Amino acid sequence: MPTVPISPERQRLPAWFKRSLHAHTESSRTDEVMRSNGLVTVCEEATCPNRHECWSKKVATFMLMGDTCTRTCTFCDVKYARKPQPLDPTEPERLAKAVGELGLKFVVVTSVNRDDLPGGGASHFVATIAALRAHHPSVMIEVLTPDFCGDWDAVSQVAGAKPTVYNHNLETIARLYPTVRPQAKYKRSLELLRRVKEQEPSVWTKSGIMVGLGETDDEVRWLMDDLVAHGVDIFTVGQYLRPTLEHHDIIRFVTPEMFETYRTWGLAAGFRYVASGPYVRSSYFAEEVLAGAVKLDQLTDRP
Repeated sequence: MPTVPISPERQRLPAWFKRSLHAHTESSRTDEVMRSNGLVTVCEEATCPNRHECWSKKVATFMLMGDTCTRTCTFCDVKYARKPQPLDPTEPERLAKAVGELGLKFVVVTSVNRDDLPGGGASHFVATIAALRAHHPSVMIEVLTPDFCGDWDAVSQVAGAKPTVYNHNLETIARLYPTVRPQAKYKRSLELLRRVKEQEPSVWTKSGIMVGLGETDDEVRWLMDDLVAHGVDIFTVGQYLRPTLEHHDIIRFVTPEMFETYRTWGLAAGFRYVASGPYVRSSYFAEEVLAGAVKLDQLTDRP
């Protein structure tokens, strides 16, 4: 297996990354709702740099199936264990309750990888979608799923629950998978996205990557072509930021001008919408991203 690039010093952020975020009472309210309902968010577990901004707007990405992952991706700050805790069957209802307390109209639900579970926990996604629809019939739901180890029946279950958006991130270009996503497969992830779109044409498909892990701009462009060829509607690309000194190095900081070039390339390649920028993450302002692809009031008119 290729050696993961790790240096003993943290890289200095370039000038365009410096921003000030002010405390907001709504951020505390979001935190209170998460704690009172015993929920986990990727915002916290993955050390997302946008957490305070999103939480101040009462937006959070819910993370199902616990706070411990069965994979060892070198960019990710989520805890690892070969066999995490059993699933909590009350989690879907607790999540639906929190959505009501926050007054959300658009919900993003992701999960850790649970390769220890039958179907990778796909049935838990389905139960969560059902709970959300039962309590909040008009809510729009974006799921960001693992690859379920290529269990296509599991993928079909989640796609068949018809979330508004089905997101599955490639995370990086194919060449870097052995060091960045050692338990994943680039072609398997592409196949997942193709199958979702083929099974449920009305579901918006979405994928994203981080840059700064050692890819070239040409490889980013080739990845975009792969995604479009597999029926992906929406693409996100943001700068990789190293969670700790034990994680993969930042190989480069991509300039805002290059992110704008990525956006131009993506639209030319055929995506319906491209979110591209240093702080962009796959769930960052997901509702606005979908609105960029299609007017939200038209979603119910899709075939």
